[in-house]
Amino acid sequence: MTNWFMFNFQDSNSYIMTLMTYFHDFILIILMIIMMFILYIISWFLVNKFVDREIMHNQILEIIWTLIPMIILIFMAVPSLKILYLVEEVANPFMTLNILGHQWYWSYEYSDFKNVEFDSFMINSNSLNSGDFRLLEVDNHLVLPFMMNIRGLVSSLDVIHSWAMPSLGIKVDATPGRINQLMLNMNRVGIYYGQCSEICGLNHSFMPIVLESTNLLFFFNWLKNFN
Repeated sequence: MTNWFMFNFQDSNSYIMTLMTYFHDFILIILMIIMMFILYIISWFLVNKFVDREIMHNQILEIIWTLIPMIILIFMAVPSLKILYLVEEVANPFMTLNILGHQWYWSYEYSDFKNVEFDSFMINSNSLNSGDFRLLEVDNHLVLPFMMNIRGLVSSLDVIHSWAMPSLGIKVDATPGRINQLMLNMNRVGIYYGQCSEICGLNHSFMPIVLESTNLLFFFNWLKNFN
C-alpha cells in the first residue's frame, strides 16, 4: 500500500504502528549516514596537511551542500506526511466508538449498539489480582474486534485529556467542546494498555486505558451479555 516501505503488516499491533516503526528506522538510517559523512569530513580536515584556499569559498560547493539537505528533507517529509494523514483517515468503519474523558476516568459508548456504554475506572492497588499491572488495570475493559476499521470520536466533559495507546501508535487529545477522530485497527488478538498523556489535574496518572482485542464472534457474545 506504500512505495516507501516493504513490510508485513503483522510486524506490529496495527497498520499505523507498523508504518511509524519503519519510518523511524528509515530516518535513523539517514541520520547515521549523515553523521558518518560529517565525521569523515572532520577527520579528513584534521589529518590533511594541505589546505586549498578555494575550499573556503567555492560557489559550486555551496550549491551542493544547500541542495543535498533539501533533497534529504523531501525524502523525509513525503512518508511523514503520508503517515500523518493516514492517522486520521477512516475508511468504511465497522462501528463508531465514543470516548469521553472525565476527571479522572474514561467513558465509552458503542453508538451503533443499543444501551452499550460504561465507565472505566482504575483498580486500586489493594484490589489487584495476581498478574495484574499496578496503575494500569481497570474495572471495565474496552472490548473491540480485531482486523476491523473502528472510528473513535474523542472528547472531554471537563478539562483536556489525551487518549493514548502507544502500542497502537495512537495519541489523541480529548478537548472540551471539540470532537477529535481516530482510527483503530488491531492486527492481533490481545490486551493493550495505555494512559492519559495530558496533565489533566491531581489524579492525572490514574487514568489508565485497557483495550481488549478479540475475534468478531467473541465481541458479539460480549455485546449480548453486556446487560
